[in-house]
Amino acid sequence: MDSFPKYYTRLFNGITDALEAMKVQDYYKAEHLLISAQQDAEEMYLSDGEEGEDEGPAAAPVIIEFPR
Repeated sequence: MDSFPKYYTRLFNGITDALEAMKVQDYYKAEHLLISAQQDAEEMYLSDGEEGEDEGPAAAPVIIEFPR
């Protein structure tokens, strides 16, 4: 079985942590966890892409803001 890229694991763990925060209605923490995971995963993905492969233009990231 192939291992998942590090950015996928980072994003998956961030989502899992955010869901746990939502269970206890800590939505501010959940928002922070999701944004941090997204930013970290994007940076990791871009860093991996710089190491050789030219895959063409990347899609623009989607940022979702939740009302407080």
